[in-house]
Amino acid sequence: MQSRKRVLVIGGGLAGLISSCVLAKNGVEVVLFEKKQYPFHRVCGEYISNEVIDFLTREGLLPAHIDFPKIGQFEFTDTHGKGSRTPLDLGGFGLSRYVLDYWLVQKAMQLGVTLLERSNVIDVIYDQTADKFELELAGGEKYLGDFVIAAHGKRSKIDKVLHRPFIEKRSPYIGVKYHINSDLDRSVVALHNFEGGYCGVNAIEDQKFNLCYLGSREQLRSYGSIDEMEKHVLMKNPALNRIFKESEFLFDKPEVINEINFEPKLPVENHLLMVGDAAGLITPLCGNGMAMAIHAGKIAAEAILSLQSRKEVEKYYTQNWNREFKRRLQVGRWTQRLFGSKFSSTIAYYILQKSPFLANQIIRNTHGKTF
Repeated sequence: MQSRKRVLVIGGGLAGLISSCVLAKNGVEVVLFEKKQYPFHRVCGEYISNEVIDFLTREGLLPAHIDFPKIGQFEFTDTHGKGSRTPLDLGGFGLSRYVLDYWLVQKAMQLGVTLLERSNVIDVIYDQTADKFELELAGGEKYLGDFVIAAHGKRSKIDKVLHRPFIEKRSPYIGVKYHINSDLDRSVVALHNFEGGYCGVNAIEDQKFNLCYLGSREQLRSYGSIDEMEKHVLMKNPALNRIFKESEFLFDKPEVINEINFEPKLPVENHLLMVGDAAGLITPLCGNGMAMAIHAGKIAAEAILSLQSRKEVEKYYTQNWNREFKRRLQVGRWTQRLFGSKFSSTIAYYILQKSPFLANQIIRNTHGKTF
């Protein structure tokens, strides 16, 4: 009789929570390590493609009691504020990470997942002889497991421990997020350009909107504060100027992250299954960072459940990750070149305005199918 598998999951974001829920539901022992304490806000666009609806509903992981907005239109403005709208074939919905992550962590614990909050993982070692992982926390505690799912986000100390190439490169980007009350169209996910970056806005639960932008670290340093950077850079776009001036900002201060990196990453490294942002960050126009994290968490769990040997699990996960996400990320990285400057954003505006077919093809190639 085979012993029960034990899976260690580093990071309690969407990918980590989804994989934990699926594994625990199928009898696997799961220990989930999260360095913060729920509930909390994350810098995130908070728009979710409908490709995940069937899966979340089927698994009982969608908070159906929440009245979240249905989104079917994409709006784009260039740095001058000239705008264009195009329909989203599949569409999506808006839901904050504060609500969704907390809902999922409660589901995970109901399914038997052991949750260790305020747990900072500082090292993970694969012992080839024992065919086991040893994971160490900042407090010195150590845990053994058969598999490790690395869902630790965009950048982590774990990336340094694993000597991942991207971690040595400095990134020019920062991410900033607010929740706002505003008189905007709740059926639209918008992407507004400014010199050096772009800002996404879409409706979420409780009649609120999420406003999240990718900006320049150099511009922040130049202007000295986020507030001054927003006044002198973002608000030069008339569309953003109206939003900032006419909206009620609900946070005492914005959520901010540094060193956002768009470098390609591998789905398996040092025998760890990388999921979510740890495996590669989705880029603009895709609108699918959350959906991709959810899908990757499912694939990682299925690999562990369906196969016995480590080699089989890693091969299954790598092949399926590449099939589902590799092209989408490539198209997204190419598309990103059309954002964040006067010249390129003007080109993007004309593509969306004058060539609906090409715009539709870009959107189709950066969105997945229901699963």
